[in-house]
Amino acid sequence: MVLMALTSRGRVVEENSDVMLYLDEKRKYMVKARRGSKLHTHRGYVDMDSVVGASYGSRVKSNVGVDFVVLQPTLWDYVLKVARRTQVIYPKDMALMVFRLGLTSGMRVVEAGTGSGALTCALAYFVKPGVVYSYEINPKFQEVARRNIERAGLMDYVVLKLKDITQGIDEEDVDAVVLDMAAPWLVVEHAYQALKGGGFFASFSPTINQVEKTVLALRRRGFVDVRVYELLLREIKVEEGAVRPFTLMIGHTGYVTFARKSL
Repeated sequence: MVLMALTSRGRVVEENSDVMLYLDEKRKYMVKARRGSKLHTHRGYVDMDSVVGASYGSRVKSNVGVDFVVLQPTLWDYVLKVARRTQVIYPKDMALMVFRLGLTSGMRVVEAGTGSGALTCALAYFVKPGVVYSYEINPKFQEVARRNIERAGLMDYVVLKLKDITQGIDEEDVDAVVLDMAAPWLVVEHAYQALKGGGFFASFSPTINQVEKTVLALRRRGFVDVRVYELLLREIKVEEGAVRPFTLMIGHTGYVTFARKSL
């Protein structure tokens, strides 16, 4: 059981909950707060006995006297630090999906493929106590995703399905269909049948060729408000007298295609 995850926000660290120990801008460690365990780093080890019961925002010291700030993990942290068997969608693209799809509590969403479960976690977080029906064809990927979703405390809002979504969608009258797969255009007809009137379609594709095929399929099927976006994220380095963009940035990750079902 996850005692402290994305579904529960407390003021102090509970035993067996996930916690983020912040050392500096480059080093943050998400660990399980278990009494008797230790986090070993190049700046000494942190005894988890000193973390359990600590207030979020407080500092704990390693055995060599180095401060670590105790923070509660956010959805961003879970997404970037999930165990991976596949490439995950970046939070910048997930955030666009969440707002463009109008996700809110109680919605029913179909997703494919599950992959490592990062997008699944984001969708479930915003629709709970609704449900995400997540399709995946690879049982090994699905098991990794299950562990990641359980760690985030969101499994109660997810139904994992081992099925090829190009063969059909079991659910009806859903609010949204969200795809992260190689050939989303093969699911357009199934998505149309599964969506309620005015329901949302979204797909994430790394290449423009995939986008073209998907958009053409959406238009042929009568979807409306078809839009495609690419988001670039550039962090700014701030030092006194030397403020500039970082040399490296998260540039192209993929294209996000949206549409809505027209009756």
